[in-house]
Amino acid sequence: MIEPSSTIEPKTVIRLASDGYPILTTIWPAIGERRGFVVVLHGVQSHAGWYRGLGRRLAEGGYDAVFPDRRGSGGNSLDRGHADSARRLLLDQIELLESIRRESMSSGSDRPSWIAVAGISWGGKIATLLAAQRPDLVDYLALICPGLTPRVGVSPREKLEIAAAGLFRPRKKFAIPLADPALFTASETGRAFIAEDPLSLREATASLLIASARIDHEVRGAARRIRRPVLLMLAGKDRIIDNSKIKKYFDMIASDDKTLIEYPEAHHTLEFEADPWVYAADLVASFDRHSMRRAGAGA
Repeated sequence: MIEPSSTIEPKTVIRLASDGYPILTTIWPAIGERRGFVVVLHGVQSHAGWYRGLGRRLAEGGYDAVFPDRRGSGGNSLDRGHADSARRLLLDQIELLESIRRESMSSGSDRPSWIAVAGISWGGKIATLLAAQRPDLVDYLALICPGLTPRVGVSPREKLEIAAAGLFRPRKKFAIPLADPALFTASETGRAFIAEDPLSLREATASLLIASARIDHEVRGAARRIRRPVLLMLAGKDRIIDNSKIKKYFDMIASDDKTLIEYPEAHHTLEFEADPWVYAADLVASFDRHSMRRAGAGA
């Protein structure tokens, strides 16, 4: 986590999912007139606290930045590392987007605010499915080193063990195969932060891992259904994501408005780069362009 110079601070709220689960959500309110909403979905191990710099930059750009910690991760201590199903993980974010859409429609503005969903790493899988399945809730999709085509995963033997546990012991925990902080960043400060972070998720239940595999299956068929504008950001030295495969997936996305930005010397977690403002500024600029196009079209 790289702290920017701004003194802006977020607010945290507890949002109850439809099954009663309390989801910790960090919100960076837009500075000045709100230009739109950005919902940022974090990776399998990370949480909102990894992206304070991004939150501040989005707020300074005029966007309400909403960072929900996935159930069982980050600041959510209940059922740590667990989720009942892929559908439940998706529904959590659908409910959040529905609430934001209702707020934007009832704000009294002549033009309702639009919603971007930004998926970072594992969060890119959920973001992709949201854009494919609920285009009424997603106006713009940003994929930041998305975990759609991972290099790192569990072994065939571990897959069998997880499958067996899913039948008989769904809450049995397994190590998430991202134990080495060097996979995320070359920054010594970033590696130390990850290693010492008490909120990082290091184990997941069989149920969550099976849900993740089912999400992978759904993602493979989602590209042709995505017609919203899409931004893809890739790190050239990513050790977690297979960039050549994600580019092929990106080519299959049906949208006629697609942008690819590559950072050749960067590693997986762009927030830990020496100058994290580069990717944050590029992200804000892409949202600004979309906002201007919508304004010009009278959307």
